[in-house]
Amino acid sequence: MKVHPERARARRAIAAAAALAVMVVAPVAAQQRDTVATTDDPRVGLKAGTGNTAEISIQNMRLVSWTPKPAAFDTTAGLAFVNSDLAFRGNYLYQGNFSGFSIWDISDPASPKMLSAVRCATDQGDPSIYGNLLFISAESPRSRNDCGMDGVQDGADRMRGVRIFDVSDPRNPKLIKNVQTCRGSHTHTIVPHPTDSRTIYIYVGGSSNVRDASEMPECSDGSVEENPNTAQYRVDIIKVPLDAPEQAAVVGYTRVFEGLPRAPGRAGVAITEGAETNPRFAQGPRGCHDLTSYPAFNLIAGSCGSFGILLDAKNPEKPVRLDAKSDLNFSLWHTAVFSNDAKTVVFTDEWGGGTQPRCREGDPVRLGGNTILTIDNGRMTQHGYVKMLAAQTETENCVSHNGGLIPVPGRDIMVQGWYQGGVNVIDFTDPTNPIEIAWFDRGPLSDSELIIGGSWGAYWYNGYIYSSEMARGLDVLELVPSEYLSQNEIDAAKLVIMEEYNPQARPQVTWPAAFPVVRSYLDQLVRGNGLPAARTREIAAALDAAEQATGSVRAERLNQLAAALDRDAAGAADAERVRAMAAAVRDLANASR
Repeated sequence: MKVHPERARARRAIAAAAALAVMVVAPVAAQQRDTVATTDDPRVGLKAGTGNTAEISIQNMRLVSWTPKPAAFDTTAGLAFVNSDLAFRGNYLYQGNFSGFSIWDISDPASPKMLSAVRCATDQGDPSIYGNLLFISAESPRSRNDCGMDGVQDGADRMRGVRIFDVSDPRNPKLIKNVQTCRGSHTHTIVPHPTDSRTIYIYVGGSSNVRDASEMPECSDGSVEENPNTAQYRVDIIKVPLDAPEQAAVVGYTRVFEGLPRAPGRAGVAITEGAETNPRFAQGPRGCHDLTSYPAFNLIAGSCGSFGILLDAKNPEKPVRLDAKSDLNFSLWHTAVFSNDAKTVVFTDEWGGGTQPRCREGDPVRLGGNTILTIDNGRMTQHGYVKMLAAQTETENCVSHNGGLIPVPGRDIMVQGWYQGGVNVIDFTDPTNPIEIAWFDRGPLSDSELIIGGSWGAYWYNGYIYSSEMARGLDVLELVPSEYLSQNEIDAAKLVIMEEYNPQARPQVTWPAAFPVVRSYLDQLVRGNGLPAARTREIAAALDAAEQATGSVRAERLNQLAAALDRDAAGAADAERVRAMAAAVRDLANASR
């Protein structure tokens, strides 16, 4: 499908008020400059082209490989066959598509090998993997129970919910269960059971209309006041017994939006006449677009239309809302990324729904980008905004979309897809001053009309960045050293090996005892002037001497260095980082005995 660009509406101020304990956020925007996209950037003016023929701009990373979409997924049929999200397990990459999914062997990132391409109408086909079970979201009215591609004539054949495939043989995936839900599954999130390792939960992000009761008698529409059993204003929860996944079923739902008012509008987003008195709108969100779980901290960040919410998921069947934020500058809270320590969360705003050009010259950074919030005792505080600032054209759909952390010790760094705005890497260690440190971008698919494409999502997995290109296929990228990121930091990140990774289920990262980890902290102290230059040179020399030694001699030298770093911390400009380095040195000393 080809989509012609929509001209931006004239912005107008809309006054609104918050209610209850919900904070409506606009102050950050008032405190910082209304930065807009710039034309003074190497990514501006790239020549158009399909496949890998478009002109490329790349900074502080390299393109390892590009692999086109498999023939099963037509490259010219628009949204019906675009690629969607990614999931990872071992040497396998699972790539969703609006009409099914692909399984790739990525044991050689320079040459991914397609193992299977399964045609199965879904929309939007977001995947998650758990062991040998692949979960696929389906919300399209054309989705069939049998995965057929011919549409639905009889409602009894319709599938809207979460599909479960057995992918123990990646060359021959088998559909073993369709879990039907009332609003389908736009996205979904795996939440492990806190004590039962043989049970997981699936939180369903349903954003479509409620299906007819003739298809599912338990489904009904309306406001909570009008209909306490309405399928709106809730998150459905599926329970999956791993020893019998064919018995997976919806076990309930949670109304985590209870008490939230309708969020106010913002400049550029009109409030429907009468909405303030319409019970449906007065109740706030009707569902969540995305839910990002962080099992290690029992937290879930919900991107729920007009609100970003924080949930306590100690009891996965009955999550509790801790906090909620609304922002006059956000039109659609879309997805979230936690920092490794769960003290910060980045929310994205999908202004324009992903099919519109929202990164043009003059488009403000506060609209269609990210906002950064810190978390303290279950409460969120907003700090600032960050957006890909290279002006894109009217023929490039572009807005903030999916991404995840890059595991650099001592820093909060994420990689992210921006549709046809490409892929970029953002350092948000300082939540009030995030910076872009790397990027990869192609020219538009067309310079005469808007054709949907670009990076749906980009993720770091075991040393490489994988980007799901909606129209073009699969890109593999690798970071290279720069003034913003040292070789030691890259090497330390590559020490983190994940057996499984679902971007909407955040794994907690720990680093092994290793010299690149220690030197990462040292490089950061040098870059940020956290210690005097003369002292960092002495530390570097001490590390070199310790590395040249072995056994107990190495351990003794490292323990001496750790003790010296403890003393350094007392007067350091960046005492916290010095202490983190001392801890990493001690870990290395213990591993050297």
